[in-house]
Amino acid sequence: MTTAAQPSPRLRIAYLITNSEIGGAQSHVADLVQAAPADADIVLLAGGDGPLLDLARGAGAQVIRLARLDNALSPLRAVSALRELLQALKQARPDLIHAHSAKAGALGRIAGALLGIPVAYTVHGFAFKPQAPTRQRLAARVAEWLLAPLTSRLICVAKAEQRLAQALPIPARRIAVIPNGIADTAVRAAPADPMRRIVMVARFAAPKRPDILIRAFAHANLPDCELVLAGDGPQRAAMEALAAQLAPGRVTFPGNVADIAGLLASAQVFVLASDHEGFPLSVLEAMRAGLPVIASDLPGIREQIQDPRHGLLVAGNDANAFSAALARLAGDGALRAELGTAARRRWEQCYGLDRMTEATWQVYRDALARLPATARVPT
Repeated sequence: MTTAAQPSPRLRIAYLITNSEIGGAQSHVADLVQAAPADADIVLLAGGDGPLLDLARGAGAQVIRLARLDNALSPLRAVSALRELLQALKQARPDLIHAHSAKAGALGRIAGALLGIPVAYTVHGFAFKPQAPTRQRLAARVAEWLLAPLTSRLICVAKAEQRLAQALPIPARRIAVIPNGIADTAVRAAPADPMRRIVMVARFAAPKRPDILIRAFAHANLPDCELVLAGDGPQRAAMEALAAQLAPGRVTFPGNVADIAGLLASAQVFVLASDHEGFPLSVLEAMRAGLPVIASDLPGIREQIQDPRHGLLVAGNDANAFSAALARLAGDGALRAELGTAARRRWEQCYGLDRMTEATWQVYRDALARLPATARVPT
């Protein structure tokens, strides 16, 4: 007589992120929540009161809003947020925590260590890159060094981030590289059409550099073209003032746009200027739309855009170089179409959502497989 195989236990995953506002990391978490297997239970723990909370509820996830979790640098605020997080995790009782963003990543790993819950941490871009400000770089390096031993699995979104992670005290077997992926949409751009619209989608805050793009656009001599800077953030008012000074009436600031795919489909070129990046979702969205990309020549972006087949990379964040790239594409519709087609093909081959979500869930399974059954659920 044979014994029937016991069904695998349902996994309960808690996604933790500092803010629920619109942003690349938030979109990444939303995709993971919405693509979770039917036999899994999902909990979202997040600060703020942004759209990510409603997206998670719509996907059937349990949502716990953390009132004290924000980006404030106050140590007292962090201790208060940690206490709140500990209580929420005791209530949620996850098998594994998957943390995103710097502060949630730090507090999540401390809470996981205190409660005996394994923690996977996706670093969307280490803050100790050489391009980061000195004080920020040193603080981030110390924090990541201290927290690395508490990390059950470190997920890097790019090979460039993995190389930085090798300097941390965490075994290589616990580091995985999973490039960002996004779901397909039905809308496509027509980059061969006359160049009427250039788009950049980004938060108006460091490390993004919309000021460089505004200056480049103003000097590119494209009188029949508009620049659309979608997003919001603390630097928006300053960028509006700069645009009014350098290119009056030709730069649009629509704020946070719900239909990013539709906006990109209306453009002929996408641009991202930034001081440093991990593996930006905005570039993948542009590639998915079939748009040619002009972007800062940064390690993570270099993995996405294999210059010169899928776009134009600009070294040094030089406004004149960005202006020259804009002028080059403006004068060559066939080149825009060629780059856009190649970018779309690369997205199809490498950066779909299914590939990313399956690799992420395999990381969860590997981390939990190394735990004794009695350690799976905290008390």
